[in-house]
Amino acid sequence: MEQLKILMVDDEARMRKLVKDFLTVKGFIVLEAENGEQAVDLFFKDKDITLIILDVMMPKMDGWEVCKTIRQYSKVPIIMLTARGEERDELQGFDLGVDEYISKPFSPKILVARVEAILRRSQVSVTEATEVGGIRLDKAAHQVTVDGKPIELSFKEFELLTYFIENQGIALSREKILNHVWNYDYFGDARTIDTHVKKLRSKMGEKGDYIKTIWGMGYKFEVTA
Repeated sequence: MEQLKILMVDDEARMRKLVKDFLTVKGFIVLEAENGEQAVDLFFKDKDITLIILDVMMPKMDGWEVCKTIRQYSKVPIIMLTARGEERDELQGFDLGVDEYISKPFSPKILVARVEAILRRSQVSVTEATEVGGIRLDKAAHQVTVDGKPIELSFKEFELLTYFIENQGIALSREKILNHVWNYDYFGDARTIDTHVKKLRSKMGEKGDYIKTIWGMGYKFEVTA
């Protein structure tokens, strides 16, 4: 399973290390920033950050400003840390789009539990719209665009592309594809997959090359430079 990246932002090195140690044990990759400006730079530099733990009181740029800046471009989950614990601070945080609010001092185990809970909740919205290799797939709107241009897909073509994208780099047998896209109660011929893949590739243009044929087995979706 792919390791998720978390950005830990706090001007106290001991606090960053404490949180990092607990999250690393749980299998997360933790990036650190010691002030708000560094946090913003890191966030926009690394496109794979899935959650931010953000201290309010920091030099150069406080947590509120960091949150405002990031919220203009991203809905990444944000947990705010503060030493104050005042109600108006919490309300301000939620107005800015903070997902969770934790007052210092706190139990690192509780923080980790909150992180895991938020990631579980947000996983649905995170996967609603996916962009990879110039292909944007929006589950909620049931739309696909290739290099910004919409393409018309049938229901099964859409389901097939979704399954491929969600399993990037994994070799998928025809049987596995049938089971997941056409469900276990489908008794048709596996060649129906080949027909759908052929149509899908055609509609995707050059991006259709991302769907690789694995002779004698099935297919693999792989984005190539």
